[in-house]
Amino acid sequence: MTDLGTRPGRALRRAAPALLGYAAVRALGLLTLALWSAARDKSAYTLLTARWDALWYTRVAELGYGYEVRLPNGDVHSNLAFFPLLPWLERLLSALTPLSYADAGFVVSLLASLAAAWGVFAVTDHLYGARAGVCAVLLWAVLPVGIVQSMAYSESLFTALAAWSLYAVLTGRWVTAGLLASLAGLTRPVGLAVVAAVWVTGAAAFLRERRNRGATATVAGERDRGEAEGRTYRRTRSAADPGGSRAVEHAPPPGTASMTGRAPDPEGALTPSHSPGVGAGVALGMALAPLGTAAYVLWVGHRTGKGPLGYLDVQAGWRNGFDGGYAFARFIGDKFTSFPSALAGAGLIVGVALIIRLYVLCVRQGQPLPLLVYAGVVTALALCASSYFGSKPRLLMPAFPLLLPLALALARAKTRRSATVVAAVTVASALYGAFWLNGSGPP
Repeated sequence: MTDLGTRPGRALRRAAPALLGYAAVRALGLLTLALWSAARDKSAYTLLTARWDALWYTRVAELGYGYEVRLPNGDVHSNLAFFPLLPWLERLLSALTPLSYADAGFVVSLLASLAAAWGVFAVTDHLYGARAGVCAVLLWAVLPVGIVQSMAYSESLFTALAAWSLYAVLTGRWVTAGLLASLAGLTRPVGLAVVAAVWVTGAAAFLRERRNRGATATVAGERDRGEAEGRTYRRTRSAADPGGSRAVEHAPPPGTASMTGRAPDPEGALTPSHSPGVGAGVALGMALAPLGTAAYVLWVGHRTGKGPLGYLDVQAGWRNGFDGGYAFARFIGDKFTSFPSALAGAGLIVGVALIIRLYVLCVRQGQPLPLLVYAGVVTALALCASSYFGSKPRLLMPAFPLLLPLALALARAKTRRSATVVAAVTVASALYGAFWLNGSGPP
């Protein structure tokens, strides 16, 4: 099992196969992109660092907040929609090195993607073992939109913070979990998923502790009553039969076993499962978790003069929001107006059904509560957003727990079969990534 807190060197050696495999997959993707782009007289590096959202992040790093684009239809695209942690890191790295902001964003993304891969491995290894951990990392690497992991985007940074926060929750490091959740909340709006995972799991821990304490108090009371009855029984026998008192002295009191339902507990096994210190750590972690998201949203509200809902107004300027999936359903329905687009509509329906099916498998698999909450919130926010439908695969990429049922199946298969599947999907992913970025690309 991965134990980064006490043996980081050993943990890194354990994760090395997964990280080397991840690096190999990403290297193939970048090489394929470079060759494809060269054949089309395009710069692969520009596609990775100076297109779409990457431009917005570098503009925040260079000029700060306040830049906006007013479109002819009246929409206002403000850079306040982009959370600040990635631009801060770009600015810091650029200040410490000769790198430009775009170069710094690319380096941060590459390093963050490795940290994310390690985090995915740590979580999976902790739950299911190293082989499943390697498979989970490789599956995350070969996602069709996996090329985004190497772009100057915030997905890799967010996934790294989320994965390690979840690992901290699973291993009882609540303060660390809260700090990482707060940083995730400074990275993307979906940081709410990490906050939800920490809060729901923390609340469950407190409820479990309360039940355990109640059960312990009940058992302790029954034990005390049994001992009192035993003392009364021994005194009665001693008065009635002085010659046999020594034999009765160590006999179990009648009815004690039936009342307690368990053997004596000389080692303190009936004490509460959580000490007061652990409870304080859970509370502190829960308190820290939402600070990143809350701080930025409140700051945007203050800057726009629209209070706590100011960030929602900024997103509305991008025609983005949360409508429960209504707009996405209409988007899919509109695909069935003609035959060629109907195939795309059918594909979208199949894709959504597969994602829901994977989540159901996660529940049946018995994944821990923080993973189920996190993956559920990420999936709901991605599928139910009211705009940028082409970005939904990218928005789903941080939901790595959805891959764990597939990772377990791959880990249980024969090595040759698993290697063949991964190799084939790796090539397909590299080709699709190069085609995608040289075409429409991720908005």
